[in-house]
Amino acid sequence: MIHIRIIAPIPVVALLLTMGPSTAQIQVFDPANYARNLQTAANTLKQINNQLTALQNQTQMLLNQAKHLVSLPTSLVSAIDQTFAQTQNILRNVDRIAYDVQAIGQAFASYQHFNASQSDQQLIALAQGRWQTSIDAFQHSLSVGATTVNNLSATQTQTGTLVSASQSAVGQLQAMQAGNQLLGVQSRQLSDLTALMAAQSRAAALELARGAAAEDQAREQTSRFLNNGQSYQPQTAQMFH
Repeated sequence: MIHIRIIAPIPVVALLLTMGPSTAQIQVFDPANYARNLQTAANTLKQINNQLTALQNQTQMLLNQAKHLVSLPTSLVSAIDQTFAQTQNILRNVDRIAYDVQAIGQAFASYQHFNASQSDQQLIALAQGRWQTSIDAFQHSLSVGATTVNNLSATQTQTGTLVSASQSAVGQLQAMQAGNQLLGVQSRQLSDLTALMAAQSRAAALELARGAAAEDQAREQTSRFLNNGQSYQPQTAQMFH
């Protein structure tokens, strides 16, 4: 039998013996570790997206709150006040008996307490004054009624403007301000109706008072006629020549 020996070259053996343990290691890919790292990165990215969404929602909420603080650009307060003042001026400028308790009490002195100390001319002047007061009261009532009717067009325009502003309101503040101005228009309209009823009632009351005073004065004048001390004396009248 023939034995064959293979003898490695001396330089190769020396090279293998001189290689250290660090150069002999080989880096290996770990799929499980890579998957964990990828999942961690995905979770982090998801948290960042959630935080961005929360910030966007908070920003939108702040914007919506800012809209609720925006004032209504439409304001009809001055126009409403102007019509209020117009009605009040008509009531203040009433002739003769005004809407005042003391003035009424003083003026009604000419409607009562007729006595013998007053002359016939004084009674006639008082009656004429009462008649003129009733005429003025009826005229005043018609003026207030005309003002109320004339204000209807302004009421319609103001109501339409405020309803439109309320419907297009961008926040609670604008809607509330539009609603408050609508209440102001309604209050002014109610004040017009109140003034009209007051004027009509005043005219009717003065006319009734004038009738009562006329009856009282007629009794006084009748009493004077019957008690003047001069009775009827018959006289001879010649009718034909």
